Amino acid sequence: MAIKITMPRLSDTMTDGTVATWLKKVGDVVKEGDILAEIETDKATMEFESFNAGVLLHIGIQEGESAPVDSLLAIIGKEGEDISGMISAGNTPVAEVKTKPLTEVKSESQPTTHNHQPSTVTPSAVEMPKGVIVVTMPRLSDTMTEGTVTAWLKKVGDTVKEGDILAEIETDKATMEFESFNAGTLLFIGIQEGQSAPVDSVLAIIGPAGTDITGIAENYKKDGTPAPAPLTSTSDSPLASTVNQQPSTDNSKIFASPLAKQIAKDKGINLSQIKGSGENGRITKNDVENFTPSTVIPSAVEVQQQATDNQQPTTTIRPSVQVGEIDTEVVKNSQMRKTIAIRLSESIFTAPHFYLTIEIAMDEAMKSRVAINNIPYTKVSFNDMVIKACAMALKRHPKVNTQWKEDAIIINHHVNIGVAVAVEDGLVVPVLKFTDQMSLTQIGGNVKDLAGKAKSKKLQPSEMEGSTFTVSNLGMFGIQSFTSIINQPNSAILSVGAIEEKPVVRNSQIVIGNTMMLTLACDHRTVDGATGAQFLQTLRQFLENPVTMLA
Repeated sequence: MAIKITMPRLSDTMTDGTVATWLKKVGDVVKEGDILAEIETDKATMEFESFNAGVLLHIGIQEGESAPVDSLLAIIGKEGEDISGMISAGNTPVAEVKTKPLTEVKSESQPTTHNHQPSTVTPSAVEMPKGVIVVTMPRLSDTMTEGTVTAWLKKVGDTVKEGDILAEIETDKATMEFESFNAGTLLFIGIQEGQSAPVDSVLAIIGPAGTDITGIAENYKKDGTPAPAPLTSTSDSPLASTVNQQPSTDNSKIFASPLAKQIAKDKGINLSQIKGSGENGRITKNDVENFTPSTVIPSAVEVQQQATDNQQPTTTIRPSVQVGEIDTEVVKNSQMRKTIAIRLSESIFTAPHFYLTIEIAMDEAMKSRVAINNIPYTKVSFNDMVIKACAMALKRHPKVNTQWKEDAIIINHHVNIGVAVAVEDGLVVPVLKFTDQMSLTQIGGNVKDLAGKAKSKKLQPSEMEGSTFTVSNLGMFGIQSFTSIINQPNSAILSVGAIEEKPVVRNSQIVIGNTMMLTLACDHRTVDGATGAQFLQTLRQFLENPVTMLA
């Protein structure tokens, strides 16, 4: 039977979308997981994959055209199948729920409500009670495959209003608040705090209070395949597994989200001084970000509590290990760590890497930096100078600023440089959009802002998308030189070492100079050796004579 695909809601604020590119044409065979089109939302241009297999029989929205969410996007079915009735029906709902890309399934009497990421579903083997909604794990970033529930802000039996924050979910990039798009009573929790599950797994069930939902979670299906059983069921009844579930914040001295606590910790703010604007007085990240410290003198209880807290060790001290005794510790992989493992493994095993290393004389760059930083309210780092030089060199050597596709090479004439930032759980790469159009001070300010957001887990997915080249700098750790794995879909990444003072030969004389090692990792599918070498020569020219970056 033909399947009707509608314009998905790819972000929480998206109301309509524009088809930037169709990657399939009418008559093409479509496999599950194939990219159908690139859709421009209010935040980014994202790839939209098919959750069904068949032949693309109809395209409802042409390239460059915009349409509201739920408009007819395409029809997939068997070759030669009659779809005239589906086309004439336009955007009216299709009888089979399977044709609606969404992450929440309602009974037929309820209007369809979309979540962050489309999925396709079929009716459950168990009849869906009226008004009951199955909420699934949303896709909160374009690379997210599974999520971890870090905190539930509601418990079973609580009343849920549209817009209430249900839970905080850790993705591969950040911890984000997940709000409800429906109202009712929270009847079931499918993924407990600290547990992970793939996108589209049963996260919760919302409906009228007292509704019998026995068997719904267990028999929930996606794409005709039974979904995995809830990860946390400990009895035969779905309700029994969640009756005692409480949000972790209930036991905290201060009712605040983990993200708000982390931001407050980074800023040195005492949460007891903040009045929460969230539900039941809960402190949110916005409360912390907008908080202005007052001069109110803390009470004796607060002073005593702070003194007690300060005496607590910040890290757990492990007991001493006897000589010859084996001692191990198991640390659960975070979503970020899992994603790093998957993406870097894919990169190193799919992209044929080769490496080019060059030594740069940094004496003039050091003098220039001192002169620039003498200007009031101006401060740039050597990393900012490297990023600026890379942006200008990429404009001269666009073949390095490319992406590999199976049937073509995409040459980017815009420059978006990703800057690798080390965070507690691993590595993130915030992106400086249109870096070549920025001054050194703009680059410095943006890098500082993005790095701060990264370390406090405040980066938005849109701030980590769209890079065309990446810079990774370990010079501040005293690393002389190293090689990096390409951050795909980029074709190259620059590894920046430390500036070292050492003897060098200049004009046939041995003198003391300052040098820095740069290593360019290239994808040989798109960048040849000579192309990479020419890029590095231009980069050397800019860094050894910074005044040339003004030309």
